Amino acid sequence: MKNQPIFQEIARKIEERVEDGVYVSSQKLPSEYDLADEFQCSRLTIRKAIELLISQNILVKEKGKGTYVMKQPKIQSGSGGLQSFTETAHIQGKQTKTEVLEYEIAKELPLKIKQAFGEYASEPIVHLIRLRSFEDEPMTVENLYVLKRYIGEATKKELSGSLYQVIEKHIEIGYAHQEVEAVKVTKDVSKLLKVQVGEPMLLVHSMTYSPAARPILYDRSFYRADKYTFKNTLIRHNKG
Repeated sequence: MKNQPIFQEIARKIEERVEDGVYVSSQKLPSEYDLADEFQCSRLTIRKAIELLISQNILVKEKGKGTYVMKQPKIQSGSGGLQSFTETAHIQGKQTKTEVLEYEIAKELPLKIKQAFGEYASEPIVHLIRLRSFEDEPMTVENLYVLKRYIGEATKKELSGSLYQVIEKHIEIGYAHQEVEAVKVTKDVSKLLKVQVGEPMLLVHSMTYSPAARPILYDRSFYRADKYTFKNTLIRHNKG
């Protein structure tokens, strides 16, 4: 904008650096003097730009020490409805990486999985374990069971992306029932997620259905509690 005050333009440029990872979470910014020299403006203009970014919860100032990039909030699932891990990441400007650790037709299903799939449990069901990362940082280990009819002959490469996109070539996804509990990470999971054994984790159980209530996917996944959170909207029904 032509009439935009200089301090707002500078604030926008600093914000872009935060978004692009030039200034990372918890990093101390250059001094007001250095920034004023870089942007060829007064220290007062820099101060106003910083104050604007502080009001927007992008920067934070520690008295006597300087200005820092505020620690960014956890990746939030559920804020935009039923979304895949990949969709959640892309909406929040993150790049994803998926490693398929296991892919096979399940020979024997745990009782809980059989009950979840009901009459469909006799069909071929694919057992899929995936390690998923945001920006090369391990975030979740997925332990999935999905009816093979809904992924067809998908390749390992296709299964390294959004599983929802693969499934939706065969059936519409309607909704999912989800339960989240706090647990301590096990040795195997800790190695994959690069956290200490005993660290708190989020264990998420979910069952995904078509609009006609056909079971599609059972998901039992571990999420890093320090990096990931879940958001749900609860509606209170009128009791009269």
